[in-house]
Amino acid sequence: MELIIAYEHDAAGYNMAKFISRHLKIKNGIYRGKFCDVIIINSPTIYADWITKYNYDGYIFLSKHMAKSNILSLTCHSTGIIKTDSINKIKQVSTPHPYLQKSYIRSLWNNRYNFPKFQITLETTHHGPSSIHKPTLFIEIGTTEKQWNDVNLCNSISKIILQNLPIKKSYRTAIGIGGTHYPSKFTNEIINGEYAFGTIVPAHHTKFLNRELFNNILKQNYMADSIIIDVDKLKLHDISNLIADLNMKIIKI
Repeated sequence: MELIIAYEHDAAGYNMAKFISRHLKIKNGIYRGKFCDVIIINSPTIYADWITKYNYDGYIFLSKHMAKSNILSLTCHSTGIIKTDSINKIKQVSTPHPYLQKSYIRSLWNNRYNFPKFQITLETTHHGPSSIHKPTLFIEIGTTEKQWNDVNLCNSISKIILQNLPIKKSYRTAIGIGGTHYPSKFTNEIINGEYAFGTIVPAHHTKFLNRELFNNILKQNYMADSIIIDVDKLKLHDISNLIADLNMKIIKI
């Protein structure tokens, strides 16, 4: 059973959660369903590490997507802190949700003609929650208030989410290293290839990888048997010591 979480002041997340929970009965503040429960919280989802007080198999966060470019995007990504800041002071990642992520992105792609103005893409791992030890995924609608408040759009995305929740298919899974914040090679692999992806570290963040964080990534990505590296614009010396002698398949693309 998955728990779907949305922040009450996040228009896109709230609209999606409202649609998914529309026929569900609420008990103790949680809408109860067959394949998922839904909770609407009063604090931002990126700080919701506390959500594990509710015991579920996985956690799906619904959210708006923001970008300076204002390019319209439908995205999803795993969560974690690769680069610390004044708020996020511990480098760590949550357990990813690779099978659902792959199924969802593939479904979006198969329905892309319903979203002709939107880029369908993975994002690399970023922001919290960063300490969850069960599968965790952010699903986002971007990129401006017009899209966040587009009820029909939010409902359409919600339907695709619901279609994928009963699917319990597993895929070969890799940790991704390299690429930009929108890792096109990894998105293409998810849509057309064999692999699903867990944590993805973009090329511009590999300099922040250290042994402690990398061990945390390996632990949280227990389902991964490979590391796929996008070598474009990647400084391989940043990761060479970390991946040496790993009992994992290393694939360079």
